[in-house]
Amino acid sequence: MATCLIGLGANLGNRRQTLEAAVCALQRHEAGSVVAQSAWHETPPAGGPVDQPSYLNGAIVLKTSLSPESLLAVLFEIEKELGRRRDERWGPRTIDLDLLLYDQCVLDSPELTLPHPRMAWRRFVLVPAVEAAGAMVHPTTGWTLDRLLRHLDTTPDYVALAGGIGVGKTSLAEALVQRRNGRLIAEKLDADELTSFYADPSGRAWRMELEWLHQRVELLAADHSAWAEPRLAVSDFWFGQSRAFARVWLPPERVDAFEQAWQEASRRVVRPKLTVLVEAPPDELARRVDRRGRPFEQGLDAIRLGQIQDAIRAATREPDVGPVLRLSDGPTETMLAELDAAVEAMRPYS
Repeated sequence: MATCLIGLGANLGNRRQTLEAAVCALQRHEAGSVVAQSAWHETPPAGGPVDQPSYLNGAIVLKTSLSPESLLAVLFEIEKELGRRRDERWGPRTIDLDLLLYDQCVLDSPELTLPHPRMAWRRFVLVPAVEAAGAMVHPTTGWTLDRLLRHLDTTPDYVALAGGIGVGKTSLAEALVQRRNGRLIAEKLDADELTSFYADPSGRAWRMELEWLHQRVELLAADHSAWAEPRLAVSDFWFGQSRAFARVWLPPERVDAFEQAWQEASRRVVRPKLTVLVEAPPDELARRVDRRGRPFEQGLDAIRLGQIQDAIRAATREPDVGPVLRLSDGPTETMLAELDAAVEAMRPYS
């Protein structure tokens, strides 16, 4: 029997009655049994249409012999029976049943993604989930649900944007700062230094990567007084990208030494509440790099840009990174809406 975590939510009609009817339907199903349940929690909407009613959210632990896909079909059928209509993304709904975890299964198909791709930073999911199953492990972060919630409670309001060269991190960071009246933490890379670096990457990578690492430490230093500000902080870089770039540019015999320097430096910086990985096809990155016409970038082709993006993606999947929102390239407004909803979902609610 698989151990599954299911999130429940509703903001239309008699919410409690509908949610309890959904729990009863799952309890009655011949292939499963409810073994734990949270309380119901009143929460504001995060994303979607403005002025929609508040939600009632909860979570249950289900033991089942069904496969993930079969269980998802059962959840959809219960939603349908209870009047769910799928008219608008993040819109008001009579009932919402989300398969959050299925044992330690990791799955990415058109029909189902496991673990649920946004649960790791959604407070309205984590609070009831911890009540029902705080010791369950989120398989892609490697953290328990309890630790994920404590992470939201104890880290500064700081979002770090990660991604390859030309993917648009700075413009997205600026848009989020403007929308949230936040504080931008931007890298200031010197054009002359970059010109020198790209002219001889193998010869200059060690010194330059160490120098850039130290600059990032200064910007993100945990003892910086700016972290006391109540405003959201957004950086157009991620501290972990230092190790990713080093793995691309440094000769193999230097990588371990840089890794040690990075590990030491990482103890002195603030961990982001959420890391946002923005990705685009390498050919598209090459076109953008070409269009912006920076002389020092002209040697960066799609192959090299793809290598850098792959290294950053791999770094975001390493142990202890924490929650990561993965955004595929698209219109800035679409990506901003997704990111803004994530920020809203991390906020405390009374």
